[in-house]
Amino acid sequence: MVDIALSALEVATVQTGARAVDTLRDTAAFAQELERLGYHRIWYAEHHHSPAIGAFPPVVLTAHSAASTSVIRVGSGGVLAPNHAPITLAEQFGTLAALHRDRIDMGIGRGPGTFDEATARALRRGVAPATDAEYEGDVAAILSFLVDEVALDPLPEPWLLASSTAGAALAAKLGLPIAIAHHIRPDNTLAALERYRGAFTPSRWCEQPRVLLCVEAVCADTEEEAAWRVGPMEVIKAGLLKGLSETPFPTPAEAAGHPFTAQEREALAGFRAQQAVGTPKTVVHRLTELVGETGADELMLTTPVYDLRDRIHSYELIKKYSEAMTAP
Repeated sequence: MVDIALSALEVATVQTGARAVDTLRDTAAFAQELERLGYHRIWYAEHHHSPAIGAFPPVVLTAHSAASTSVIRVGSGGVLAPNHAPITLAEQFGTLAALHRDRIDMGIGRGPGTFDEATARALRRGVAPATDAEYEGDVAAILSFLVDEVALDPLPEPWLLASSTAGAALAAKLGLPIAIAHHIRPDNTLAALERYRGAFTPSRWCEQPRVLLCVEAVCADTEEEAAWRVGPMEVIKAGLLKGLSETPFPTPAEAAGHPFTAQEREALAGFRAQQAVGTPKTVVHRLTELVGETGADELMLTTPVYDLRDRIHSYELIKKYSEAMTAP
């Protein structure tokens, strides 16, 4: 059974019919509920120019949630290094770590956070996408600025987000704990972990390989209800399969009436089988399998469902069932 730390990734979806300010209002309430349930940390992802996901800077959401909670760790998952000056990120997260001692994480990622080319160019002031060497330089500079320029105590805990062997190799080279995006590219997970563990070099940040596995987990009281709740995100994924990024986050009823093609249904079913969707028993069993397959030290669950109450209920069911199964 799952007997390792459980955490959460919040992507701040903006539902059809809701306003972005409603999503922002929910972020603190969600963090407070996760803290009450005993989750270890909550991270916020960076996205831009999406009708389904709010363009809310992770550093701002981290500050807001840290001020609204007292125990749970909070941070970015991730803040995207190519979009920001390394010294700015070091100063921002260093300041948060000093204000909220031993509670701030800085998960660093590479992607632009958008499928819109004009937005990506605007984020980088017209500069071309970062090369591998530039990204490595940015991450190294962030770490250096934390130590040499910010030099506050304590420092934020840095993580490197990865969904490929290239990202895993960089995390190993820099001696950083790694957050594997199994919820995005599950087929790459095992190869990335093999590369990471095989090449890991100890550092001041991490003495030995340390793995957080991010999994899409949607839990409900029945299998049918779980399938109902996961429907809206499947509409978004079907749009991405077609190269469409301008898809609003639909209601479950709208998703239930969506005309998926046979090819889309097959692809979505294959993806869902690698995540964790269903009743508490089904979800915890699948999470246990993933821990066994990957040797993960921590699981981070992302639950992109339509209603905040349903999202909280999913996390509550998973936590309570996990604790019941691991109790002596």
